[in-house]
Amino acid sequence: MTKRVLGRGLEALIPSSQGGMGGEAAVATAPEPSVRELPIAAIRPNPRQPRHHIDEKALGELETSIRSQGILQPLLVRPAGDAYELIAGERRFLAAQRAGLEQVPVVVRDFADQQVLEASLVENLQREDLDSMDEAMGYQALMDDLGYTHERVAERVGKDRTTITNSLRLLSLPQEVQDMVSRGTLTAGHARALLSLASHDDIRAAARYVNSMGFSVRKTEAFVSRKLKRRIQARRRSSAAAAHSALPPGSAFADIEDRLRRLFATQVRIVPQANGGGKLEIEYYSQAELERLLEVWGAL
Repeated sequence: MTKRVLGRGLEALIPSSQGGMGGEAAVATAPEPSVRELPIAAIRPNPRQPRHHIDEKALGELETSIRSQGILQPLLVRPAGDAYELIAGERRFLAAQRAGLEQVPVVVRDFADQQVLEASLVENLQREDLDSMDEAMGYQALMDDLGYTHERVAERVGKDRTTITNSLRLLSLPQEVQDMVSRGTLTAGHARALLSLASHDDIRAAARYVNSMGFSVRKTEAFVSRKLKRRIQARRRSSAAAAHSALPPGSAFADIEDRLRRLFATQVRIVPQANGGGKLEIEYYSQAELERLLEVWGAL
């Protein structure tokens, strides 16, 4: 399947990079905007930046590169009162601060708020190293701030709609598990498998266990499947117990249950049904006990 591309994201806004400077490249369309120097102190971060977790190792490598070569691709900013707001190039901006640069190259564009939102979000969402939770929050921001549907988000970032939908599901995880995904302790695949569990408490406990055991995604899916199966069995037992507790003391059913318990020396339940029929449940706890019950039954 051919990957779709952006309609108008950053590709018409800033000149192409020389690569390797954080992956924040965009294809320029003529005319190429002019580059100027600005004091780094005059630039403030973008409040709609979708990236919340920065890879410290990668940022350190970028800082080293900037110290030796400078910034090869200018930052994209817009006027904001007596300062400038960063639109694209957050990693370069942070690395330049760490490198102690006082001036940085920029392209200044007077963007409307909606253009800034889309440009900054889409630029980061196309990056391959964006962690799964930041990616999901970026998609949600496009929907909340710009009113995009799942289909529209998919079109703008060049991904399938199902990819967007599956990513957004991660936002329903409890915060502890979202943090594990952000840190890389769990993958998005692990996290999506846990979403089938009933409650946030179940998900948190399962996430800790899966992490401690080093389960693969496939093993995590099997683990969750077993938990769901046990939950269904527990509900059935609960329903049977509720039906049993509904039997009136001293009724014919209760008397028969008592007689059968004494006869088989195990738990016995009569589960009446609305049609006049019902079920007789006789519990056993091992193969040997089952054989004993069969012998008792055969002796009747």
